[in-house]
Amino acid sequence: MFNLTTILTSLDSLQIRLFTWRKGVLFGTDQFGNRYYKSRRPRPGRGERRWCVYKGPFEASKVPPEWFGWLHRIDAAPLPADSGFHKSWVKPHTPNLSGTAAAYLPPGHPLKGGQRSRAGSDYEPWQPA
Repeated sequence: MFNLTTILTSLDSLQIRLFTWRKGVLFGTDQFGNRYYKSRRPRPGRGERRWCVYKGPFEASKVPPEWFGWLHRIDAAPLPADSGFHKSWVKPHTPNLSGTAAAYLPPGHPLKGGQRSRAGSDYEPWQPA
């Protein structure tokens, strides 16, 4: 039996690859292996198209901040690694893990046993005067 989602995803991927081969020029790659393209010829009056071909599953949160500005035409080029905006205390970019096996589940979540600890004895509900 064929899975319709798998077939449609494969067709989308093929369509993106054909469009990129025909109309795109590689502009750069990021540390996750995503490739960023721009159109060979800008459209008259509309500017150039910019897009990303993800490595692995399609997930928009896999685009790091350096490339986000370039994709949305905020910056003319992605931020270089030695720019003043990169601080030593900034954590490295991580994609959104919601809906995956690595997602955060707080204590008491149904998928983590479903038992949360009781409220402490120092809790006093508000009583109107």
